[in-house]
Amino acid sequence: MVQQRIDERRISIQNEPRGDYYIGRRFYIERTQFWGYIRRPGQSWDDSKLVIFNENRKNAPDRLPEMPTGDGMAHGFDNNREYKISGYYTGRKVYDPNSDLFLPEFMLTNWEVRNESPGWLFHPKEKIDGQHLLRFEKAN
Repeated sequence: MVQQRIDERRISIQNEPRGDYYIGRRFYIERTQFWGYIRRPGQSWDDSKLVIFNENRKNAPDRLPEMPTGDGMAHGFDNNREYKISGYYTGRKVYDPNSDLFLPEFMLTNWEVRNESPGWLFHPKEKIDGQHLLRFEKAN
């Protein structure tokens, strides 16, 4: 059953329309500055990059206060949502002191929600706990 889900995901990704955009998955861990993972259409999530958005041109979808006020939403409310992302890598690495990672900076120019509940990211049995990354992030 697990392998069947992996195969279905692989086929779905292979059939994505190609174009000049990225697919992003919000991955929120409290107090970190990275946004999440992005990849090109047709590219496996295994090859995606954890990025920090440069929001000089467009704010990230969850650009809200870190702590909710009243009944409002807060930063990170969209954890695990999938987006169609426009923009480009700046070529810079940005340090996130709370995760102790140097990550690629991505200039965000636009976004739209693609899927509000896309399920697992790297493996069907993963457990997202809001405190740990799901994989070791390689230094690029």
